[in-house]
Amino acid sequence: MDDAAIARTRANIVNWNGIIERYPDYMLAVRNSADLSRARSENKLGVIYTFQGAEPLGEDVDRVAMWRDLGVRVIQLTHNRRNLVGDGSLEPGNAGLSNFGHRVVEKLNEQKLVVDLAHGAPRTITEGIAASTEPMLISHTGCRALAEHPRNVDDATLRALARKGGVAGIIFWPYLRVDTQPMAIDVIRHIEHAINVCGEDHVGLGTDGGVAPTERTPEFERDNREWVAYAVEDGIFQQGRSPDLYTFIPDLNTADRFDTLAAMLSQRGHSDARIAKILGGNFARVMTEVWG
Repeated sequence: MDDAAIARTRANIVNWNGIIERYPDYMLAVRNSADLSRARSENKLGVIYTFQGAEPLGEDVDRVAMWRDLGVRVIQLTHNRRNLVGDGSLEPGNAGLSNFGHRVVEKLNEQKLVVDLAHGAPRTITEGIAASTEPMLISHTGCRALAEHPRNVDDATLRALARKGGVAGIIFWPYLRVDTQPMAIDVIRHIEHAINVCGEDHVGLGTDGGVAPTERTPEFERDNREWVAYAVEDGIFQQGRSPDLYTFIPDLNTADRFDTLAAMLSQRGHSDARIAKILGGNFARVMTEVWG
């Protein structure tokens, strides 16, 4: 949160703006809803900048406008821990939004940036939904009714989100189960539960992973086991979870994972229109309503 960190963040964004400018045939910086449509029609990778935590604001809500000018379009209020805005999902105090946090939400609405409530503690998410005058995202989460984990949200929260026009993205992480490695069917279970609770207009995908499939080399397997051990120790995963967990879905670890998932949903009776909403349409609708 110091000036040096702010400077590094600014430099990183400037660097990425330069990368996008050097590869205009492949990449497109998304700044508004028209850019979303353009990326799709021109078959380009649309890049949307987001902060995973409001730390780059420091103690100054007016920095929202500064980051917007640099291209940031979504700001997640917290990560797992507590910050000046509110409590993250791993904080036992569950203190919710601070006074500063309410000002941040107000400023994000004013500056037409999407409020993202993922990683928030239950009160932070609930109070963030209530505070925002615009639709919001819980960009990557799961359903707590199916897997009791702090990173997942309960049914009441899903309903509150839907009443404000928001969307919850179903994550591809081990949060979808509390025992074994989740697979594609677990992603579908969480999608279907969320649809049953809050409706097809309020469910999407938030993989929290890269675009390319993960290459499971011996080096990757070693490093992944070390990271999982750290995650258990840090509370990211519950005690007793397998050291062989992956932060991707093994049977969706392909470049065409969304085609595969769409086909599975279709086979279970979901309409093409519903599947299109889940695979991006609902997120695009929130972004269009907020950005204009």
